[in-house]
Amino acid sequence: MALLNRLKEYRARLGINQTELGKLAGVSRQTISLIERGDYSPSVTLALKLAMICQVKVEDIFEYEEERS
Repeated sequence: MALLNRLKEYRARLGINQTELGKLAGVSRQTISLIERGDYSPSVTLALKLAMICQVKVEDIFEYEEERS
């Protein structure tokens, strides 16, 4: 299973860097980097907070995709 995301795209639309987004969300730049790379799945609370910051729905940023066998 994979959680795909478009966080980098929405962050770019805001014109802010990873450090700035991390400060707004209350997490580190490293956490934002990990999420954008798909190496870390955020908690529901963090995903909702990121969506609120980006002024979109959480499903606009994050998409769950099941791996096919």
